[in-house]
Amino acid sequence: MRNLLMTVCYDGTNYYGFQTQPGGNTVQDCIEEAIKGLTGESIKIHGSGRTDAGVHARQQPFHFITSSKIPFERWRMALNGRLPADIRIIDANEVPLDFHSRRSAKRKTYRYTINGNRVPDVFWRNYQLHHPGKLDTEAMRQGLSYLVGTHDFTSFASRHSTKTSHVRTIYEAALEVDNSPLYSGSNEQGIIHIMLTGNGFLQHMVRIIVGTLLEVGEGKRKPEDIQTILEAVNRKAAGPTAESKGLMLWSVEYDAIEL
Repeated sequence: MRNLLMTVCYDGTNYYGFQTQPGGNTVQDCIEEAIKGLTGESIKIHGSGRTDAGVHARQQPFHFITSSKIPFERWRMALNGRLPADIRIIDANEVPLDFHSRRSAKRKTYRYTINGNRVPDVFWRNYQLHHPGKLDTEAMRQGLSYLVGTHDFTSFASRHSTKTSHVRTIYEAALEVDNSPLYSGSNEQGIIHIMLTGNGFLQHMVRIIVGTLLEVGEGKRKPEDIQTILEAVNRKAAGPTAESKGLMLWSVEYDAIEL
């Protein structure tokens, strides 16, 4: 038996997230079907985490155990020939049998993108939240700083979260603004990227953080309110959940020795 670790990227617009759901139509379903078509095996893959319906992934690792003798360097092309055009395997490697794509992960990074221009981008509309109203990005950046460190993120987790602990560590939190002419005309706010790197994330956590930061940017809250919201340990204290389409799983990192 062999343990194969692969990395997939996908446009989540037409899917109910990564992990298998009762209603089907998930990224996991498509990959497992492609594996069965290739090897004849009915295999369950294990992702590095879940993504919500409509969320995208630039790099999402997953692993599975197989008895197939196909060399790992041939899997990428073989599976991509059986997958929909909006799902692509970008890397494949053989790893030790005790490696687990979720439990072995050390750092995960998500990016949320907001189009602050007056007109939505026709070509990127499925990957950006359009918010033409004026935003104070410096206040949003200050609000982000309160999230860095180890905290109980109950206030920023879905009420339906089933995790026994909501304590997570955020290593890095940044806000960047792209004002290049390619994305915006004169007197526009540009494209706003919010990057969050941590040891793990709760259900809807990034989207609730973004929804709350937007209220900071709109002047409805102060940057220091983020600290108060954290201390409340109550979902009602935070802002709304931002739309899923602006969220992308950017990367997942592991210790090199484990690979």
